[in-house]
Parts: sequence; structure tokens; C-alpha cells
Amino acid sequence: MGSFNIQEMLSQARKQYEVLQKKMQETVVEVSSGGGSVTVKMDGRKQLVSIKIDPEVVQSGDIEMLQDLVTAAVNEAARKIDETVQSTVGGMLGGMGIPGI
Repeated sequence: MGSFNIQEMLSQARKQYEVLQKKMQETVVEVSSGGGSVTVKMDGRKQLVSIKIDPEVVQSGDIEMLQDLVTAAVNEAARKIDETVQSTVGGMLGGMGIPGI
């Protein structure tokens, strides 16, 4: 069995955390709902970067539909961010050689 150096593992974990933080800041997803009526951009920290709404949706006067489209787009963007982060974290932890991961 190989030696288990906790200090080295913690140092590697700190480095990986810094890399992950940087990737999260740089990661941006763009999601549309309603056939492109509402488009949102969200960064890896789940901060909304922008929301674009097609003027025709506003002119229709259907506020409930617009609210639903915005909600759907934001929720989908958050889900995509979660998938991206999970994939990144899984890959990083797999490379650390921690048993069971």
C-alpha cells in the first residue's frame, strides 16, 4: 500500500479549490425558454449575468406567461451550472487519488 500524506493531500485540495473557483467565475451558460422568447446568462457562481426578453412577449401583455418563461430559463441555467460544476469537481477529485472517489 502506498503512503498516505495528509499534508500533501490538503495542499493539492487547496490548489484544486482555487482552480475550481477560477473555472466557476469563467463559466457562463446561456439558456432560452419559450422558443427564444427569454434568454438568460448565468455564471458558475449562479449569478445572473443577463436577461433578454423578446419585445413581442411583452407586447402580448401575458405577464404570467412571461414570468413562467423567466422562471424556466433561470432554473434551467442553474441546473446546467450544477451539471458543469459536478463534472468539473468529479474530474478533479478523481485525479487526486483519494480511495473510493
